[in-house]
Amino acid sequence: MMSSGIRSSMLQPHEAESPRRIGFLLLPKFSLIGLLSAIEPLRGANRTLGYSAYSWHFFSVDGAPVAASNGIPIAPEAGIEAIDHFPCLSVLASYDPLAAVSQPLYRWLRRLYRQGAELGGFETGAVVLAEAGLLPGRRVTLHWETLEAFRERWFDIDARDSLYEIDGPIFTCSGATAGMDLMLYLIGLHHGGTVAADVADQFLHTEIRSAGAHQRMAADTRVGTSDPDLVRATETMEAHIENPLPLDALASACNLSRRRLERLFKRHLGEPPQRWYLRLRLERARHLLRYGDLQVNEVAVACGFGSAAYFSRAYRGRYGQTPVNERRRASARQG
Repeated sequence: MMSSGIRSSMLQPHEAESPRRIGFLLLPKFSLIGLLSAIEPLRGANRTLGYSAYSWHFFSVDGAPVAASNGIPIAPEAGIEAIDHFPCLSVLASYDPLAAVSQPLYRWLRRLYRQGAELGGFETGAVVLAEAGLLPGRRVTLHWETLEAFRERWFDIDARDSLYEIDGPIFTCSGATAGMDLMLYLIGLHHGGTVAADVADQFLHTEIRSAGAHQRMAADTRVGTSDPDLVRATETMEAHIENPLPLDALASACNLSRRRLERLFKRHLGEPPQRWYLRLRLERARHLLRYGDLQVNEVAVACGFGSAAYFSRAYRGRYGQTPVNERRRASARQG
């Protein structure tokens, strides 16, 4: 049995034990880039420091190899039944976070937590920690595609659109390259900013982003224009998905005339603002159908559709299938 009576904290600045050990529980279809972004800075820190300041360890639920979302398998050291205790463990999940979970896994995570372990979630790993009952009142983050569905389900968890969050013994990361920023922050906490900067330089990572940095590109980059009026209009739309603003109210909220608003969208985006607004609402609906557990009619309401029939027609026109079929396909993938 693997165990240790010595705590090896990742989230504290002063710790005598070396190496600091961090475990990764790999769930099926986890993001390989998320895993590599987390462990490569640790390897870089060991190289810079000239000794093994960190070690990393892979586990799976049953001890069998786990395939990432791109199909590449990773062989774990052990399954959860062989782990009595581990000082720091992060759950790595992606598209189907609950596909391979079970009550024994939840009990194991709760036991580690009671023992004083630090627990993390990468990308959608926070979903697993939430299902295990470990996050009430906590500040967390997860991948932006699943963020709204998470908020709809867990009202008592403060889910944020940030790169990573550390709240007591719980740390969460939105995934992909954000794992590098989290680990660089921890390396700086343990060994100073100079070491963290040296590690960042090794990976041509020219900016160590802060925890509160937004996950997605700035609105002007996503829209493809720097026109401040158009950027403000699209941001206002994104902030009013559940209760869409009529066009006149949208223009007023942006301090624009309706005519000016319509000209902006036609010139820069090639379509009227109503169509762009509908696109944003349907994109939100797609994320909720794929990654959440709201009923289809609840998704319609959450995305500002007062009529189920209109929601279904609009969704089919945009994505070539009805919301019901989208949910069925998502359930089939998870099953």
